[in-house]
Amino acid sequence: MKKSVLAFGAFIAVTVVSCSKKDSTETLPVGPSEVELVNVLSQNTVAQEDTLIFKARTTAGSTFAWSVDGKDAAISDSVFSFVSTGLGEHTIAVTAIKNDKRAYAQASVTVYGKYKYGTFVLNEGNMTTENGSLTFISPRGIVTDSAYSKANGTELGNVAQDLFIRDNKVYIISQNGRKNAMGAAVTNDGLLVVANAETLKKEAAYNDELATLSWPTHVAVLNAENVIIRDNNGLSRFNTTTKTLTFIKGSRSATKRTMIVSDNKVFAAAGTKVFVVEADKDTLTYALDMKASVSGVAKASDGNIWVSTTGSPAKISKINFRDYSLIKANDITTGSVSAGVGATSGITAKGDTLYFNGAGTKIYRHIFSMGATEFMVDAKTVVENANMAYNNLAVHPITGEVYLTTIKGYGWNYLVNNISVFNCSGKATLSANYQDHTKFPAGTFFTYSFN
Repeated sequence: MKKSVLAFGAFIAVTVVSCSKKDSTETLPVGPSEVELVNVLSQNTVAQEDTLIFKARTTAGSTFAWSVDGKDAAISDSVFSFVSTGLGEHTIAVTAIKNDKRAYAQASVTVYGKYKYGTFVLNEGNMTTENGSLTFISPRGIVTDSAYSKANGTELGNVAQDLFIRDNKVYIISQNGRKNAMGAAVTNDGLLVVANAETLKKEAAYNDELATLSWPTHVAVLNAENVIIRDNNGLSRFNTTTKTLTFIKGSRSATKRTMIVSDNKVFAAAGTKVFVVEADKDTLTYALDMKASVSGVAKASDGNIWVSTTGSPAKISKINFRDYSLIKANDITTGSVSAGVGATSGITAKGDTLYFNGAGTKIYRHIFSMGATEFMVDAKTVVENANMAYNNLAVHPITGEVYLTTIKGYGWNYLVNNISVFNCSGKATLSANYQDHTKFPAGTFFTYSFN
């Protein structure tokens, strides 16, 4: 947005006739007639702590006074760098001054939360010595470690396992809450944390209200009254308003794996079945029998459901989200769609293309409409210390890049790790690699996936 305000006319020439009738002319001092405010990056929105550059153009020799929301910015240069932590709309203004004459221009920009757009990697942490944490990668590739702790001064629960974003809130579930794996008390914000999805500022935390849960591992959210939590007992519905927890009858075999939401219904892997849960219901809506062990579910771009199974042969199936009928199933004979012991889905999808890594470092691509599967890359051969995958890969819903989290090994080798990003549009290439930012990564989550 760019505005210019005309403060004075162009050159003004004044002719004076003397008493001696001798003609003479005198040109008065000239100031800026107008000032142009240029948004150098052509962006009217910006994340907290990021920078927008503005440049003022006007008559040579002018001096400048900048302000933000009417407050002097104490900048006299023709270039102004705008950085803000305050959300919402802001007015950037500049006044050009020369020969006591002034010209004025202003522009409006909107600041959104630092964490509104980007990629989260949730970390379990060392279950005996540290709590869970959250790593954030901005769209520009800038990494913020311990993002939640930096926003709040407190920590996530012990063994953080899963997160879900709904209605501008991020829900983060941990397995142990305020106890470590040895049962010793630790200081943190508990089993379930609810934070602002843009700023990560904590809005609520629940621990004692969820005390009857046994090792909760996954969360999916329909609304504030229907937070679906998976634990060793099955699925439960938590109402954050009334703080009541209700077990969903028939859900005891729910698998320790990522759940998804489509058509305002939760879809959860459960042995050879896929459970369907609807809002305000205390019993399952449906249990779809896939006739083979379900290794993962993923939401298709059209709202339907991808399901991977590890029978003989392994399959990737597309399921109608309305009536749960089978649309199509493809055999997978190259690679493995197993999720291993991981807590994330065995498959990830963008459009018609699915990726899987069989809980290892080898990445495979399956184009569903063609029924074609091909090996893409072994991360171990191109990334140093990528000895083992820790949880399964995830594909970016906008860029199509594939993210794989790996560690050098167990013991203290977990601190030697990688978040590797592969461009798989043609021959797989490493487009980015972030070293030593994770602590037993529980999963990779893209904010865009929850839109």
